[in-house]
Amino acid sequence: MAKAETVSKTIKVTLVRSPIGYPKPQKATVRALGLRRMNQMVEHVDSPALRGMLTKVIHLIRIEE
Repeated sequence: MAKAETVSKTIKVTLVRSPIGYPKPQKATVRALGLRRMNQMVEHVDSPALRGMLTKVIHLIRIEE
């Protein structure tokens, strides 16, 4: 029997506002997402943990599914 391939849904996250002037936990979340520079885009596999992180910094990022 062949194994079924699992296709993970990915989410593209772009930093559109600077985290300067925001609380340290929000800066840490942006950094944990792998975002360092303005307009930088990273791609992550969708998960509940990722969704929680995105919710905390939604005012700083743009999400493309």
